[in-house]
Amino acid sequence: MHLSTRNDVVLGIVSSHMITSSPYPCRVHWDKPPSPNPQTFSIFPSMASSTLVPISSISLRSSPSHRLSIPLFKPFPLLHSTVFLLPISSSSSSSILSATRAKSSDIDTTFFDNVNPQEDIVYDPPEVPEGFVPPPSFDEGPIETEEEIAAGYEEIYGPAYSGVSVLGNDIYVMDSKVKKAGGFGSKAKKDKPRDGFDERVVQVRRVTKVVKGGKQLHFRAIVVVGDKQGQVGVGVGKAKEVITAVQKSAVNARRNIVTVPMTKYLTFPHRSEGDYGAAKVMLRPASPGTGVIAGGAVRIVLEMAGVENALGKQLGSNNALNNARATVVAVQKMKQFRDVAQERGIPMEELWK
Repeated sequence: MHLSTRNDVVLGIVSSHMITSSPYPCRVHWDKPPSPNPQTFSIFPSMASSTLVPISSISLRSSPSHRLSIPLFKPFPLLHSTVFLLPISSSSSSSILSATRAKSSDIDTTFFDNVNPQEDIVYDPPEVPEGFVPPPSFDEGPIETEEEIAAGYEEIYGPAYSGVSVLGNDIYVMDSKVKKAGGFGSKAKKDKPRDGFDERVVQVRRVTKVVKGGKQLHFRAIVVVGDKQGQVGVGVGKAKEVITAVQKSAVNARRNIVTVPMTKYLTFPHRSEGDYGAAKVMLRPASPGTGVIAGGAVRIVLEMAGVENALGKQLGSNNALNNARATVVAVQKMKQFRDVAQERGIPMEELWK
């Protein structure tokens, strides 16, 4: 076997990962390996008998077998490929080169021949059509007022939250104004709910709970809330701090709102009595100008409900929480004249006959 380093060589190659992209090609003949692997040998029948590979990628390696190594490019998974060199005639080499030049001469390059790289390219914009009116500039025209901007947002996204809360678990949901927090480590201050209800503290007591490790000190607060238009509620809450206990009791009171029936003289339609535990409360209507004649928790409940003329008396226990709840029970037993007439199926004028 004669080794040659010229461009016209015949290669017997084992691997099939070659590229035909060199102006100095050589012919490659596939040869059966000495001891082929069944998996590797199965791909040989589908290979072409010859192909062109770049001669610049061939490097001579000193070894007893006189083989040349073609280093494989990065996209290929194999590390290297080994080829065998055989001499060929110069006529075969010239025919291969002439065929390659013929293929390159078939490419149409007339488009690039007409282009002058030194010619300046001038942008020719299209003509404006007839009747075209340019849109107004953003800076032109009157500036929108805050009311117009708010109306536009309301049309797109719906009405904004008005700050009026619905009674329930979300009583602390206020408007969407985000207030800046205080310094580092400071707690955000909770604002009072703006739902039209006023709060009044009836009693704050210190209570203790005896546990295995000692006594736990807490505070219990009783709060009455009302809008002075017939809505009133009584609540109780406990916490380790007085302020937290009052806030909890106010939330509890808003969850227990009842309606107080009243006449146009801001008094009760009729007398009523109510009891809660050992406490018993008696309520009587009064003439205009009498005022609220009651004491303790009963007076606070009636004033927060908006009653201006009424009589009340505690007949049982002196417990503030039980008397306040007994007052609510007595109020719930009252009915308006129109409700009684509707239940009986008679006009209101017939009630006093």
